[in-house]
Amino acid sequence: MDADPEALPDDIDALKAALMSERTRAQKVAAELAVARAKATEDLALIAHQKLRIAKLERQIYGPRSERSSLLIEQLALAFEELEASATEDELAAEIATASVTSVAGFTRQRPERNTFPEHLPRERVVITPPTACACCGGTRLRKLGEDVTKTLDSIPRQWKVIETVREKFTCRDCEKISQAPAPFHVIPRGWAGPSLLAMILFEKFGQHQPLNRQAERYAREGVPISLSTMADAVGAACTALAPLSRLLESHVLAAERLHGDDTTVPVLAVGKTDTGRCWVCVRDDRPFGGPAPPAAMFYYSRDRKGEHPRQHLTSYSGIFQADAFDGYRQLYAPGRSPGLIVEAACWVHARRPFFIMADLDENARRRAAGKKEIPLSPIAIEIVRRIDALFEIERPINGKTPDERREVRQALSKPLVNELLVYMREQRAKLSRGHDLAKAIDYILKRQDAFTLFLDEGRVCLSNNAAERALRGIALGRKSWLFCGSDRGGQRAAAMYSLIISAKMNGVDPQAWLADVLARIAAHPAHRLDELLPWNWKPTASAIHAAA
Repeated sequence: MDADPEALPDDIDALKAALMSERTRAQKVAAELAVARAKATEDLALIAHQKLRIAKLERQIYGPRSERSSLLIEQLALAFEELEASATEDELAAEIATASVTSVAGFTRQRPERNTFPEHLPRERVVITPPTACACCGGTRLRKLGEDVTKTLDSIPRQWKVIETVREKFTCRDCEKISQAPAPFHVIPRGWAGPSLLAMILFEKFGQHQPLNRQAERYAREGVPISLSTMADAVGAACTALAPLSRLLESHVLAAERLHGDDTTVPVLAVGKTDTGRCWVCVRDDRPFGGPAPPAAMFYYSRDRKGEHPRQHLTSYSGIFQADAFDGYRQLYAPGRSPGLIVEAACWVHARRPFFIMADLDENARRRAAGKKEIPLSPIAIEIVRRIDALFEIERPINGKTPDERREVRQALSKPLVNELLVYMREQRAKLSRGHDLAKAIDYILKRQDAFTLFLDEGRVCLSNNAAERALRGIALGRKSWLFCGSDRGGQRAAAMYSLIISAKMNGVDPQAWLADVLARIAAHPAHRLDELLPWNWKPTASAIHAAA
């Protein structure tokens, strides 16, 4: 459409026609772009697969020349796993984009023939109730013509089985039309894996930090060989199916009055090395001040630790943000920020740590018993730790009380102790040199006095940021198992799945049972009632209860 206003038609019908033409052209371009992206991602996955096969063959032919060759194979397997899942996500996006455009051919990946239904596995035949009347004329004189069977590999604890879903065909004796029950919804295309198996793969990978190649080895030992590409394909499809729940979860978290924030390192595979990415978390937990909203955590991934990332994550947020004194958060607290002000709340546990290192009496006792040299302790640090611990003693009885009740207790008991502590720290700081470790620890609090004393006037604020650190604990432990993310797309997928799994745990829900039930229901669940599947609203079906038992 001509951008010159003079060239635009004056007739409303002509303008509508031009607008519809432009929209159709834009849909076509978007569909072509989605198909091209899917093809490119498939090519990358194919290249990674071939590299993995070559490395395995070389190791088989020439033998294990060093431990580095086995590590290389693991790295290639992880890279292929992430690319295969990304290719499936892009394929599904291309299918959605081309569904409404007739002039752009769809794209379907060429997958190798799967051998995921071993003959020795027991079969469970599930026959869908056939139609009793002809769908065309309504006649009841039906006879069986044949049946379509969809095989789905599923698992129950310590047992594997293949479920054969049968849809019998009937032909009408009156009009010769064929009647058949509609095909059931499947979580992933072609439905080779059942929801329980998908939930197990996802929870093992993201909840138990077991890479897919290790899962494949374990399943093969149990007599069920599933290829790495097949499992990665399932991960990509399942993550796509769960994406709407992730968006609902993010909306719930960012609607909080107060958020906890933190981040941790995530090694990311790069060419000839590993880069250090970051995994950020925003935690909503209103339980300490008696809030009725359910707790939840939202994770984000980035390639670096630039301040632009938390600003992007919290674009729509306004309220209290409790975190450490990371410089990247500084612009969040700008007075004129849009859409609203974010108030900084500091963490007393984080501030206490450097003092505790210089006041660790127990560590010196252990060193003395072992005959080692003792650490020089600071009387000032010991006194500061004692005073901070007194603040935490006041907090324990009021945990779970309303904000007003917490504020009242803090004004009466905590405020005098904080004022005395600040006076004591200023007196001691004047006696210390600029480069002294104790001076740096004192300055950390004095320079952020407003953030550290906010809890005295605001009952929703906690003394610590432990909620965010607890959410990140699993990633810190899992790094020893999975070593690194295979790609940026893999890091983003992991962040989305961490959000769902950690939120389920925070609400006392078994993540694997929840994922299995949600994956079984989400394809047919009404979009406007999707919030019913969130962990705190979830009511398991009878089949989910039976599977958990």
